[in-house]
Formats: sequence, structure tokens, C-alpha cells
Amino acid sequence: MHFKAAAPLKTVTYCYTTMPKVALTERTGSYKKVTGRHQEGHIGEDDVWGDSSSEAGYGAAADRPTSMPGTEPMPTEGNISTSAPAAGGAMRPSRVRYGMLALIASGTLINYLDRTILGIAAPELTKELGISAAMMGIIFSAFSWTYAASQIPGGAFLDRFGTRVTYCLSVGFWSFFTLCQAFIGGVASLMGLRLALGVAESPCFPANSRVVATWFPRQERAFATGVYTVGEYIGLAFLSPILFLMLATFGWRSLFVAAGTIGLIFAAIWWSKYREPMQSKANRAELDEIAAGGGLVDQPVKQKLNWRDAGRLLKTRQMWGICLGQFAGNSTLVFFLTWFPTYLAVERHMDWLKIGFFAIMPFIAASIGVLFGGWWSDRMLRQGKSPNIARKLPIILGLLLASTIMLANFTDDNRIVIAILSVAFFAQGMAALGWTLVSDLAPEGMLGVTGGVFNLAANLAGITTPIVIGAIVAATGSFAYALAFIGIVALLGALSYIFIIGNVQRIVLD
Repeated sequence: MHFKAAAPLKTVTYCYTTMPKVALTERTGSYKKVTGRHQEGHIGEDDVWGDSSSEAGYGAAADRPTSMPGTEPMPTEGNISTSAPAAGGAMRPSRVRYGMLALIASGTLINYLDRTILGIAAPELTKELGISAAMMGIIFSAFSWTYAASQIPGGAFLDRFGTRVTYCLSVGFWSFFTLCQAFIGGVASLMGLRLALGVAESPCFPANSRVVATWFPRQERAFATGVYTVGEYIGLAFLSPILFLMLATFGWRSLFVAAGTIGLIFAAIWWSKYREPMQSKANRAELDEIAAGGGLVDQPVKQKLNWRDAGRLLKTRQMWGICLGQFAGNSTLVFFLTWFPTYLAVERHMDWLKIGFFAIMPFIAASIGVLFGGWWSDRMLRQGKSPNIARKLPIILGLLLASTIMLANFTDDNRIVIAILSVAFFAQGMAALGWTLVSDLAPEGMLGVTGGVFNLAANLAGITTPIVIGAIVAATGSFAYALAFIGIVALLGALSYIFIIGNVQRIVLD
């Protein structure tokens, strides 16, 4: 009897994968992958950044593979997995969300560099263009006029067109307007560009808040908010010596050229790297971890602005409380971003080298305050403290401590002055966790609008504080009453968080 030789066996390798569709081939009996992708246990570069192509990852929710509990690992042809799953067969979560956090932290750094570079250029710019202190206060404020007015439209644009498109357009336009400030010839052109800059930057922080709410579970949001918020301070903290050196060597126009160029490059990087969770290479384990913590991992639904709902949102005590508190905290921040270099030069009679050195310290202190506040808040939440304590306590203590900025009026020692200002700015950094509450409080489908309303209130401080300080300095020739004004506003902000906000829970509009 003769037997036909059996076909040689094919070597089949195994990797742990989630596969929505597989087909059993008729002749070989092997599994053939139709759709889906591997979710291996290692963490590589793509696990942090995601795929850079627009076709990568998952598309609509209907195409998303689902796990198949109780099944054995599926064999696939031609694919070799070199890593094993974590102990117990569970897959280790990827860390794509931290790549997205790095993007918004970098964007925030560039955002604040572009809006505050005028404060560093101001002493030389005002001399060259003949601008008075009162007029400079108005110019400082001009940015916030359009920035505040554009918050709700900017939030609505964000809800309609999504984070990736909105952020890219925002960065590109604000960087272009920053670059153009290098070529101004007088007050009118400077005012016009500052107004345009305010419009362009308006969606940035609502978009940051949306990214955190989308990508991070609730117990990590204060940390994530602290990381991107530190961009407000860390850039000027470590770049101040370089910026003042550029000012002394190449003149004030060079500052705008450098900042604008950096921003345009970043706009291209953002477009290349940012993806929503459903479009990224985050694996199933990471997406489940985010969703379990309240993250919005599903493909976001584009929303049109409902003015009736926006009006009802404005009537809630939670919104009034966080808006008043953020106004107070921003008043301290705006002083450091606008008048602080002039204060050191005029009130404390420091030269440029001393200003470049001393200006670092308060910004470093504020950076530490932001990170400490976020870490402390999340730690309390993990330890079982209520959101009312975990979210509000760092902000309240921060605002109370920020009011000590007034003590700088009672010493002539510049070292003590810098120490007092550093403590106050550290405290303001702790109080900068208000955006975490936006993620926690925003009604479903209204995260962009809620962030816009919140940022509108915050940046009313950007309108009033520079003008008030400029008027005080012009009238008295001193910053003493200006520091008193900032301290009193900080105290009022602490009272707002104590007595107005109430419970920290998602707002439901009946």
C-alpha cells in the first residue's frame, strides 16, 4: 500500500493578540489574520507616541476589536512576538497617554513664551518707541481683551472640530503673530498684533483640559494638569538668562523672531504626533485603564454650541466658584508675566544681569508648586479623601499663601524680596489646579464650552491686572499698592473656593 506523503508542517508562532476577525483556511487549517493588530506586552516608541500616519490604529468604534475572554492565544503566520504578557496572562498597558501629555506641556510652554515675551522686551521697547507706563499697561492688557472674548467661541470651535485640528491652527496662527511683532513700528501695530494673538491662543487651555479628560483616568488628572501647567513657568524659569542675554546682545526684536519660529515648528510636530485614543496605538489594556477611571476614550462626538445650555451652565454655583477663584489666582500670575521684570528694574534698581538671575527663582518655585499641588491632590484622592478635599485644599492653601506677596513692601533687601516673591509664586502654582476641576465638573458633551467659560473668567484678570498696576505706578511712582492689590484679590479667591463651589461632581443640566 502506498501513501501519499503528507505536506510538510508549517511552523506556526504564537503572539498574544486581539483579533476581531479571523478566517480558517481550508487547505492548511491555519489561522489567517483579516483585520486587527497586535497588542504585545512590551512598550516601544510607538506605544508612547502612537502611529504618525492618519490611517493608523482604530477607526470608528464599530471597527474596534473586542477582547475574547476564555479563548487561547491566536496563532498568526509570519509574525513573531518577542515579548510575553505580564504575569497572570494580563497585558501590560502601553503609555501612549504620556506622549500626548508631553505634547500639550510643550505647547503650553510655547504658548506662555509667546504671550509673555513682551514683558521681557518691555523696558527696552518702551524706550525705543516712547511708550508710557500707563499706555504699556493697556498694551499688556490688550492680549487678554480678545483672549477672554474668544474663550466661548474657541471652546465651541474645539467641540465642533476636535483637538487635533483646533490646536494645530491655534499654534500656527499665534506663532505667526508673535513673529510679526518683531517688525512693529509703533503703538498701533503692536496693539493690533496683541489683539490677534489673543484670538489665536484662546482655544489652547480648553484643548489641554480636553486632552486630560480624554486620555487620563480621574486619579491621574491632577498630576497631568500639573505637568502641562508647569509649562507656564518652566520656560521662563530656565530661558530667562538666555532671553535677557539675547535682549542685551541682539535687541528686543530678536526675542519675537526666536519665539515665533519655535512655535511654527511645533505646529507641524503637533499635527504629526497627536491622535485621539481610538486613533492611536494605545493597547487594549491602556484604554481599559483610562475608561475605568472615567477617561473619554470613545471617539469624540462633534458638538454644536447650544446657547441655552451654555446659559444654564453659567447659572451654576460650581462655575461661579471656580471662575472667581481662577480670576484671583491669575491676578498673581499676570503680575509675574507682565510687570515683574519692570518691577525689578524700576522699583528694585537691578541691572539686566541681576534681573536675568533673580527672575529665575520665582518661576522655578512656581514650577515646583504646580507639580507638588498636582501630586498632593492625586495622592489624597488615592488615599480615599473626597474630591472636595483632594481637589480644593491645595488651591485654597495656595491662594492664602499667595497673598503674602504684600510683605515685599516691607523690606529693602532684594534677596528677601525675591524670597517673598518666590514663596508667593510657589503658592500660586499650587492654586493652578483649577483646570482639574473643569475636567471633573464639565457637563457631558460641554467640555470645550466649560473650559472656555472658565478661561474667560481667568483672563478677565489678564485684562484688569495690567491696567490697574500700570495706573497705580503712573499715579504713585511705586509698586507698593500694586502688590497690595494682588494680595487682597488672592484672599478673595480662597474665600470663593471655601464658600461658593460646593461639592466637586459633574454638573448635570436639568
